[in-house]
Amino acid sequence: MASERVTLTIADSDGERDVALSSPNRVVWPDLGITKAELAEYAQLVAVPFLAANGNRPVSLERFRDGVGASDGPRAEGFFSKNPPKGTPDFVDAVTVTYNSGRQHPQIVLNRASAIVWAVQMNTIVFHPWASLATDADNPVELRIDLDPQPGTDFADAVTAAHTLREVLREAGLEAFAKTSGNRGLHVFAPIEPTHEFLDVRHGVIAAGRELERRMPEQVTTNWWKEERGERIFVDFNQANRDRTMAGAYSPRALPGATVSTPVQWDELDGLDPRTFTVRSIPKRLEEVGDPWATMQNSPGRIDTLLEWWERDRENGLGELPFPPEFPKMPGEPPRVQPSKKVAANWDEDGAPAEKD
Repeated sequence: MASERVTLTIADSDGERDVALSSPNRVVWPDLGITKAELAEYAQLVAVPFLAANGNRPVSLERFRDGVGASDGPRAEGFFSKNPPKGTPDFVDAVTVTYNSGRQHPQIVLNRASAIVWAVQMNTIVFHPWASLATDADNPVELRIDLDPQPGTDFADAVTAAHTLREVLREAGLEAFAKTSGNRGLHVFAPIEPTHEFLDVRHGVIAAGRELERRMPEQVTTNWWKEERGERIFVDFNQANRDRTMAGAYSPRALPGATVSTPVQWDELDGLDPRTFTVRSIPKRLEEVGDPWATMQNSPGRIDTLLEWWERDRENGLGELPFPPEFPKMPGEPPRVQPSKKVAANWDEDGAPAEKD
């Protein structure tokens, strides 16, 4: 028996397009009864601010064929799509990007509401945009800082850290914008001119994180290894790397509560419960308060001061930090070994395996 299929007419800025939606009554979030059709409707209702934040960027689609698992069941299994699959319609764009391995390949770009709905048809729940634009994929237009609560900490602790981080970024000449992660954490973005590559921006994030850590040593850490973090907020600097992404603004999350990664005003953060931002509540919120990120890209800053801080710290003995495991070994990187398992004699001063006699 053929699955049910409907055709949605989507109003794009350059005209209307028809997008087929199969299995519209399939339940995506069983705890709430939210269906695939309701997710497609959400995509249309938030299309304008969604595209402002995530459009014209390489994007990875996190897809879940069977939807999100119930809160009392196993975690849903998803997979990522970066490259346009066979049969991708012509209203879904693509751009050739370079991955950290040096490999080049076309990656999906969403530039219109119909493309977002097409992604929903492909069972996408979470959208992961790059920090750079499709027109210049090698140079980010956003400095992104992921404040990740470790065990023993929570969203309120991330909020406290975010307020101080905002001050740090202002001292560096950058204006910060915040959004909930859609889970337990908080994302702080600063628009920047596309004048530096990803590695420089990563160093800027590390510099900001270290300055935040100096001001809040009991509450914040930049330690990559979990065994060294303690009950603190981790500044996940590796989210600033090429091809490392986080859930985009207005992207749903694959969690039982259908939460959404939501831009907020700074004065909203204290006392905020991010679980109230859901696929069902965000359209009404946009009607009532608008998009807190509407002006974010109007006045991009520069990361020069952060890079000066990076060089200052490097001269004082604080150098490179570990990269993710899928990256090639990077210059100046310390050993990718848990500190508790590291045998000093096995490594040279550059962090490379020592030659054996």
